[in-house]
Amino acid sequence: MASVALGADEVAEAFARAGAEVVRTGSHGLFRIEPLVEVETADGRIGYGPVAPDEVGAVLDGSHANRIGKVADLSFFASQQRFTFSRCGVIDPIDLDDYAAHGGWAGLAAARALAPAAVVAMVRDSGLRGRGGAGFPTGIKWQTVLDTPGAEKFIVCNADEGDSGTFADRMLMEGDPYGLIEGMAIAAHAVGAGHGYIYIRSEYPFAVAVMREAIARSAAQVAPFTLEVRVGAGAYVCGEETALLDSIEGKRGQVRAKPPLPAIAGLFGKPTVINNVLSLAAVPFILANGAAAYAAVGFGRSRGTMPVQLAGNVRNGGLYEIGFGITLGELVEVIGGGTESGRPVRAVQVGGPLGAYFPPAMFHLPFDYESFATAGGLIGHAGITVFDDSVDMAKMARFAMEFCAVESCGKCTPCRIGSTRGVETVDRIIAGERIDDNIEILRDLCDTMKFGSLCALGGFTPYPVLSALDHFPEDFGGATALPVAAE
Repeated sequence: MASVALGADEVAEAFARAGAEVVRTGSHGLFRIEPLVEVETADGRIGYGPVAPDEVGAVLDGSHANRIGKVADLSFFASQQRFTFSRCGVIDPIDLDDYAAHGGWAGLAAARALAPAAVVAMVRDSGLRGRGGAGFPTGIKWQTVLDTPGAEKFIVCNADEGDSGTFADRMLMEGDPYGLIEGMAIAAHAVGAGHGYIYIRSEYPFAVAVMREAIARSAAQVAPFTLEVRVGAGAYVCGEETALLDSIEGKRGQVRAKPPLPAIAGLFGKPTVINNVLSLAAVPFILANGAAAYAAVGFGRSRGTMPVQLAGNVRNGGLYEIGFGITLGELVEVIGGGTESGRPVRAVQVGGPLGAYFPPAMFHLPFDYESFATAGGLIGHAGITVFDDSVDMAKMARFAMEFCAVESCGKCTPCRIGSTRGVETVDRIIAGERIDDNIEILRDLCDTMKFGSLCALGGFTPYPVLSALDHFPEDFGGATALPVAAE
């Protein structure tokens, strides 16, 4: 949809009118070259981008000024490690033969040749962790579902990609839907599940349509496992796994208390694997290439690759898949190319609207779960939003509290009331009222929300607020900053 938003439909229609055979693919993931057109030649696929509808003739005769050659040779792509997104931008998304020709179904075939416990062991040994939140080991979650008795079990894919600045789930579903379907089928074999649900946010109508078409076309490939799409109603809190399960069941999406865990009593009270799109889509590579091949990439306890999404005020906005361990500075300054405005980077927010803000002084941080947790942040869905030196960090802290107040399901007091009081407190600080006293109140409120909220919506809201206070005190009237460790 990123390329469609930039005019890809009109460009495709112009090529069709010119008599060219047009095959629509997903995006490669670098949005400044979209709409991108690749022309099949004797030397391979040659890219041109961006392309406007009235420039079709120049592309067809090879004279277009934006000729970029082979897309894979661009530095943005050549330096990536594309385990999960290797087919995006390359294949016709709903062509089964094209998917199979590019390695599709090899993971499922390998899985079905193994006992379920052996599949779970491979996923565990790969080091794969949840790609949507706290990074919980995927193999342990699957093992729990496998070990829990039950005549009926479910696989649920959380595709409720509600974080600002994130688009990896959408890009994969639109560009390589069978990769997700194959990952879910492998999970079903591993734990003994017969049916699965893909819960997609309503703001993604194109992804919904592509996934439904792909499910229909691949039914024979994944049988006896069956799948269906459920569309959310726009509630951010339904990205939380238990609220999502309530929504699938036809209830209002509210967070459930734990225990019991969804792995034991999840959808309709049955043992349920619930994983993010990126977690499930990583599984076919692991089964096809072995746990060791996946575990060989990464940093510390963070193994494999992470699809990083660069957004905000950044020159090279898009998706960049790389092994854990690359520094935050490399992602922002080298891969991202700095700000689009040309002004200095002042802050980056990592992990969506509930992620912490980091100043350039912390750009030495390795991009992995433990390093960010130690630094008071989280990777989450790996969205990075860049801000230049015109940003007001007190207003960003206020936005975090307001976002929580608007999106809270209302079930627990720290989130429901704490966020509203948080907005009021930040407003008093911005107005210059008893700044030191109100900052103390705000910090105490954040502590209550962090440790007293029922789920991560209220529990993670303190991350952007406290990091803004700690690293950008001048925007709050000059409060004392916390020391930043030297590189």
